[in-house]
Amino acid sequence: MHVQVLSSGSEGNSTLIRCGELTLLVDAGLSMRALTERLEAARVSPKQVDHVLLTHAHLDHARSAGIVGKRHGAVVHCPEAMMQNRSVARAPELCALPIGGAFELEVPGGDEPLLIETIPLPHDCDPTVALRLTHRERTAVICTDCGHPRHDLAPLLSGAHLMLLEFNYQPELMATSPYPAKLRKRISGDRGHLSNAQAQELLSELVGTELHTLVLGHLSQKTNTPELALSAARETLEALGRLDVEVHVASQHEVGLNLEV
Repeated sequence: MHVQVLSSGSEGNSTLIRCGELTLLVDAGLSMRALTERLEAARVSPKQVDHVLLTHAHLDHARSAGIVGKRHGAVVHCPEAMMQNRSVARAPELCALPIGGAFELEVPGGDEPLLIETIPLPHDCDPTVALRLTHRERTAVICTDCGHPRHDLAPLLSGAHLMLLEFNYQPELMATSPYPAKLRKRISGDRGHLSNAQAQELLSELVGTELHTLVLGHLSQKTNTPELALSAARETLEALGRLDVEVHVASQHEVGLNLEV
């Protein structure tokens, strides 16, 4: 299994998952034009995308999902509550994403199936889920739009070899940001996004012996910096004696590395 972040941030989120001959997207929050450009940069045609999995209904995660389904035949998996949303309704084949459950996707060529588990997250768009994807005993976890570092998440998201974890904002930068007070309150609330310190708290509970790669995702361009997020993550990894873990920052504007799980 390989994971490649196509875009991460408030302007649009999408992550490419390649599992044998199976190709899927976790979220499709870019415009179709931008998504096509990112896929092509990753040397993938939109026609190769078999499935689109949506973590929640916000447009920065769901914007082009229905178009990928309609134009290219991808199956769109989303929470049942969002099946009437314009972002997905045009897809010919919609499947309800089990919330707090699990399902398998067949991998062509007689390979082992891909197991996908969904874990509910406290975000202001119900439901929102983290995803735990396992193939051939290798596990990737995608956890953004998390609200606050709930302590019951650790056992549900355990055992990741590769993890994409939200490091959204730095409180000091949030306090002086151009955002209106209402938006600042929403982002920093218990159903908003994780600050660097909150991400550190959650990371300290999620790092297992299997983890070899950490990707910092959903960074705010106005209230965070890659340097601050990296410093926070490495501080936590050092405290855990895990400086061997490879750390990357997902970009809003550039395709990330093709990472093996």
